[in-house]
Amino acid sequence: MRISLNWLRELVEIKLSPEELAEILTMAGFEVEEIEDRRTWANGVVIGKVLERQPHPNADKLSVCQVDIGADEILNIVCGAANVKADIYVPVATTGTYLPNIDLKIKPAKLRGVASQGMICSLKELGLPTDVDGIHIFTQENLPLGSDVRPLLGLDDVILDLTATANRADALSMVGVAREVAALTGGKLSIPEPSEVSIIKSIGNLALKIADTQACPAYIGTVIEQVKIAPSPEWLQQRLRAAGVRPISNVVDITNYVLLEWGQPLHAFDRDRLQSVADGENLTIGVRFATAGESLKTLDGQTRTLSTQNLLITANNRPIALAGVMGGEETEVHEGTKSLVLEAALFDSVSIRRSSRSAGLRSEASGRYERGVNRAELEIANRRALSLISELASGILIQQEIADTRPHPSTWNRSIALRLDRVNQILGPIELGEDTGELQERDVERILTALGCQLTPSGNVLGEDSTHQPTWSVSVPPYRYRDLEREIDLIEEIARLYGYNKFCETLPEKAEAGYLPLDEELIRKLRAFLRAEGLTELIHYSLVKPGEDRPIVLSNPLFVEYSALRTDLISGLIDAFQYNLEQGNGALNGFEIGQIFWREEDGLQETEALAGIVGGDISVGKWSKSGREQPITWFEAKGILESVFRQLGLQIEFQPDRRDDRLHPGRTASLWIQGNRLGIFGQLHPQLRREKGLPESVYVFQLDLDVLLDSLGQDEILVPTFQPYSTYPASDRDIAFFAPVKISVAEIQKVITKAGKDLLESVELFDEYRGENVPQGQRSLAFRLIYRASDRTLTEGEVEPVHNKVREALVEKFGVNLRS
Repeated sequence: MRISLNWLRELVEIKLSPEELAEILTMAGFEVEEIEDRRTWANGVVIGKVLERQPHPNADKLSVCQVDIGADEILNIVCGAANVKADIYVPVATTGTYLPNIDLKIKPAKLRGVASQGMICSLKELGLPTDVDGIHIFTQENLPLGSDVRPLLGLDDVILDLTATANRADALSMVGVAREVAALTGGKLSIPEPSEVSIIKSIGNLALKIADTQACPAYIGTVIEQVKIAPSPEWLQQRLRAAGVRPISNVVDITNYVLLEWGQPLHAFDRDRLQSVADGENLTIGVRFATAGESLKTLDGQTRTLSTQNLLITANNRPIALAGVMGGEETEVHEGTKSLVLEAALFDSVSIRRSSRSAGLRSEASGRYERGVNRAELEIANRRALSLISELASGILIQQEIADTRPHPSTWNRSIALRLDRVNQILGPIELGEDTGELQERDVERILTALGCQLTPSGNVLGEDSTHQPTWSVSVPPYRYRDLEREIDLIEEIARLYGYNKFCETLPEKAEAGYLPLDEELIRKLRAFLRAEGLTELIHYSLVKPGEDRPIVLSNPLFVEYSALRTDLISGLIDAFQYNLEQGNGALNGFEIGQIFWREEDGLQETEALAGIVGGDISVGKWSKSGREQPITWFEAKGILESVFRQLGLQIEFQPDRRDDRLHPGRTASLWIQGNRLGIFGQLHPQLRREKGLPESVYVFQLDLDVLLDSLGQDEILVPTFQPYSTYPASDRDIAFFAPVKISVAEIQKVITKAGKDLLESVELFDEYRGENVPQGQRSLAFRLIYRASDRTLTEGEVEPVHNKVREALVEKFGVNLRS
């Protein structure tokens, strides 16, 4: 908002320079973006009178003027304006004057051979907007020649371009800014109190009908007759121009003036045009929401198609204005207007915000209604406008109708409990020269009283230091009811007005180096290992189509495709694999870490999971395979997981599993760690593979990340113990046998390891065979066992008994048929 200091000085006492005032306002949260010093625009421009005007002897469009500026000699000035003539008062820029708006310094010059000792100025050359094409001519008579021109043009002013935060609706008015300046500087307020206005008749043909009292809590309609539309007086026009508002006519300018002064939007309707639109003798002004398809031509000349979110002002139910946003062109005030209906109303901020956004239209009025107009000063702003219309437009007040559903005024002053102990606890110590201290009772009372609050002591409470601290009941003024709601709001105001720069800066006593939480370190390590195995990390939305088991469906989804939370990661990976194939990107090898959700009897559940998909050829150099891709095998895919687990130092057990019908029933395993189920790994079911159009061999896995991190967080994993390498040679033995197919290799390895005990260093399966010469329902397995001691070279007599014990354990446990 643009703040005129001349206008502000009439409302509050100011002893500071513009720069000092701007600094104080900025530090208090009202950023002054620019200081526009208009005093420099016409420094050196004086009032002059044209005594004589003669045509230039050498130029048809130039005139030679004799101008009196009250000096010892008459100035000879060459002027190119068509409207220059004798016996007029004009602004004259004397020699040496600098005009910053046109970047021109006035010097003695010759124009077409005739000397010119200055310049007669137009308003545009002095930085002011104007519709006149030519020099400015003062309408006043007997002006003092040679006097400063700036007071007459409103150029003895400084404009502060001030930005208020969204919660400070009261600061969008001159009165609100004046109150803030008074609180910050201690200046005396001189806010005008509008006089009471008299209504000649109490009964007329105007009636009000408010269909939605929540959207419009209060509406005042006043009928004014015998209005004389004319230009506003110069003082009013200057104040509007300083605020960036173009003067139009006295009535419209008055509504804009009250908007700027009190922050209360007003609108004036032409009463005769209202009657014409209403098409009836009786006139009912209504407020209602539009029906879909209605239209209205607003003051900007655009015809707008309305929606049910647009709040309307109506005349006998016909739209005449967008409530709180902009009036209608059909009922606007014009040069021939003789009577008015003045609207002063309160509208709900949410309703106006929606209406303005729906219409794609913002205005000075809507900007204020959206933030919240002061409900307690509606009548004051209305009286101010009516008294100015009576004074400047000779209006006679005929009738006034009021529809008011606001709560009782006794409820407008909110009371908030405030504790001095809490104030100091939140704000901390203050600087007192070389020492520090705390805010005192008198500081709090002084600041809040300056803001218009009323403080009533309400006793003492026991503070943290076991001393009794005073408390108050603070009554908030009505014009601050929107942003002062809680104790913390009052504390913020205390800090703001006391000065943020007066509080102590407290740095941490000791800085610590940053570090990652253990879980984050482990997850980063896990990601690195998976990437090292050739997997690409993938990221999917947590929202999916509904249809999975126990889905959690959103109540307000944006799209059907994103209307439920995912219950696992595998489905998304399969879709990503299919999409990459369809886009010609080849098979996808990737992994994802993300949240999954499901519903249990005791409520909604959530956990973090790790999943992956593998189906592409992991080798390079297809020239060695005649250009053909070789699909990855089950054991190679399983080996990727085992390699990651080996690097993490985990022992994982694979057990057959058939619970997931998306996976091949004979090529799926559940993963277990220390008796806890970790996850699942397997090949996609052939039927699903055909439906999706995927390659023959595609493998997926999903692990519970919490179980994995718990295992990785154990001390023996985090801090591995050193085991020395043996310097003695190993002794290896092979063992082959027929074993039932239903017995897993993991079970066999467990029995071999237990039987070999201390001497067995490792056991590895190196051959499997099924077919000819192998009994039905069995398979041939061959293991290589490595025996080694750390302190000696093993002899045949030491190895053979242990190896025989392994053979006996296999026969006893599984009934295998030994072949070697």
